Amino acid sequence: MKLGIGAYTYMWAIGLPGAEPESPMSWRELFTQARAFGVRVVQFGPNLPLEKLPEAELDALARQAREWNLEIEAGTRGIDPEPLRRSIAVARRCGATLLRSVPEVGRGEIPSPEAFVASVRCVLPDLEAAGMRLSLENTRIPAAQLSQAIDAIGSSLVGITLDTVNSLAIPEGTEQVARTLARHTFCLHLKDFVVFREWHMAGFRVEGRPAGQGQLNVPWLLSLLKAAGRSPNAILELWTPEQATLAETIALERRWAEESISYLRRHIPD
Repeated sequence: MKLGIGAYTYMWAIGLPGAEPESPMSWRELFTQARAFGVRVVQFGPNLPLEKLPEAELDALARQAREWNLEIEAGTRGIDPEPLRRSIAVARRCGATLLRSVPEVGRGEIPSPEAFVASVRCVLPDLEAAGMRLSLENTRIPAAQLSQAIDAIGSSLVGITLDTVNSLAIPEGTEQVARTLARHTFCLHLKDFVVFREWHMAGFRVEGRPAGQGQLNVPWLLSLLKAAGRSPNAILELWTPEQATLAETIALERRWAEESISYLRRHIPD
């Protein structure tokens, strides 16, 4: 297991619609931060898409990754075969061997189990030709359904990106999801959180926290994966709460990233 950072470690610094920094974090800055932390993996996501980089930039990214001994993981959305094929090709050009995708696009419909399996099976030849693994992230598809779909696809090239918080939206608890998906896990999104009642007691709020400062039991999770025979790369992700200004939010995000890496190094020394 290797520790890494990704585009969702620095969601606010990279920017999102309605919160665009004057100088968004680039892939070069993300690489520089990975090197400063001493981590060896960088994962890209739809918020910093490799597909939108010019070819010369893709080549520069791949070259820099080789020079700095950084392992690249690519990221996209959806399971439609044609977009997936394009993402596989771009990921391969960058030297990535893993492509992470969220099965649902935006707030659209969840694919049926049959459509899910059929779509992914279409790209198995492309994955094999590229030497690529496809890692599908848990979001709004129940963990048991995801597990059954991966079993039905029946390929060692298709597995799961296990996110520790996403499935609360269904809702499914972190431990339930982890136990169900551990044996399929190719990639781990370490995202700490707290769930607490509103002051009026009529409801709950979920907020992110730096790794080790929330309710996520990191040692238990890593032990679970080890017992399942899995040693995925662990990518730090953060749900940094919005502050009074974007600059303050970005500053907090950077501070949380430093605190999180410091904590995670106790458990993932590489």
